[in-house]
Amino acid sequence: MTGTVFDIQRAALHDGPGLRTTVFLKGCPLRCLWCHNPESQHFTPETGVSGKTYGKIWTIEEIMKIVRADKHFYETSGGGVTISGGEPTAQFDFCLALLKAARAESIDTCLDTSGWFDSSQLETLLPWVNLWHYDYKATGHSVHRKLTGVDSDTILLNLETLLDKGASVALRCPIVPGVNDTRAHLDQIAAWRKSGRFFSVEELPYHKTGEPKYCDLGRGVPLC
Repeated sequence: MTGTVFDIQRAALHDGPGLRTTVFLKGCPLRCLWCHNPESQHFTPETGVSGKTYGKIWTIEEIMKIVRADKHFYETSGGGVTISGGEPTAQFDFCLALLKAARAESIDTCLDTSGWFDSSQLETLLPWVNLWHYDYKATGHSVHRKLTGVDSDTILLNLETLLDKGASVALRCPIVPGVNDTRAHLDQIAAWRKSGRFFSVEELPYHKTGEPKYCDLGRGVPLC
């Protein structure tokens, strides 16, 4: 089985507990206005104006060879492997196979997701994910669609299902000044923080590191 990956980062510190290897799968059905990884959006490898290639076809074993090289550091730090994107569940079979391969070697797994996936897939994923990094981008269906290109019904349904099943969920909320920092949105984040149902609730600052990549890919920067 093969999948398209646009980056693999070792010794990552902000993609879950402990030291982690983060595997970024290419392809995303959302188009968030603040996306800082535009190279993650399309499913196939791309070549920028600079000549840089964004994306490569990998096998599970090729990735696992990199992942298992740092197994000692996972064990001593409480870390593991994080599958991110793009939206990793958009390459569902490959994402699932990678999670299973890591767990088969007793490596902790984290899935970094927007929550935009078929709800029928959630039961299949549940046994293989130790921690869910779950994005919460905007409050209100019409606002969510305007800012991300999709509505929030499925995302909220999957989130509620995960919490009801006792999954460990870290809610991650990108805050973009003047875009999604509304009172309704901040109040909803505060309410979820007080609920005590989450592993953690974190507000993430906006940054502009993606702008050079938009230019290299020949795309306009959405928030400019």
